[in-house]
Amino acid sequence: MTQSSSTQKVKPFGAFILFRLSESQMEEGFDILNWDGTLSSSEFRSAALAFAEKWNRFNSTSLPQWSWSLCPKHPWTAAHEAEGYLSLENVFLRESSEEDDDEVSDVGKEQPSCSGQDDAIDGAILVQSCGDEIHCYDFHIVYSSSYRVPVLYFRGYCSDGQPLALDYIEKDLPGNSAKLLMESKWTFITQEEHPFLNRPWCTLHPCGTSEWMKLLLSTDASRAQRRVEFENYLVSWLSVTGQVVGLRIPFEMLNN
Repeated sequence: MTQSSSTQKVKPFGAFILFRLSESQMEEGFDILNWDGTLSSSEFRSAALAFAEKWNRFNSTSLPQWSWSLCPKHPWTAAHEAEGYLSLENVFLRESSEEDDDEVSDVGKEQPSCSGQDDAIDGAILVQSCGDEIHCYDFHIVYSSSYRVPVLYFRGYCSDGQPLALDYIEKDLPGNSAKLLMESKWTFITQEEHPFLNRPWCTLHPCGTSEWMKLLLSTDASRAQRRVEFENYLVSWLSVTGQVVGLRIPFEMLNN
């Protein structure tokens, strides 16, 4: 798979260095009483780096890593703000039995052994196997300047790089995904141009994200003196949006 020349992919080791946030950054947060559920672009970047560091700390050996992809800055971008997005790529499921339907791996690597690791299985990633082909998936978390919230972009493709049409992707989604979308008042799957890659990707529309994020974190903040740290934002957000595509948060992140 080739990478767009307009993006600079940060390698895992370099990403780890990039994700070393200062104590002042990690302590940043917002007063839940005066918060509308949105984030500024700089707040999103802080939340994204904190999320990726936490994810990679708990899942550095068994699950794929999120990394920050840097993109060219627009002329109107503030000097201290680097544009980019979180990326989890080359994830696939082989045709499998019921026992290992949830096992995932990086493309080109053997399936990770999850024997005796119930938490790793429960926290594993992705969608159900469809047919006898290997379907690969990429996930990007991108900031929407219009809605001021994160947006999940994703695409599927065959092992030869041929992109999957939306109807094939929908067949790959978890069995309860259609029900979640039908009953949902906060999102739906649509196809839009990726804001950085300029290619059509599937996305979960962010129209109701700010409302349910405020509601979700208001409950959590009641136990934390009405203040929410940025580190918790994307963990809580992906624990909800990820259900649609079978992208689940590991239990260690939710409980930490």
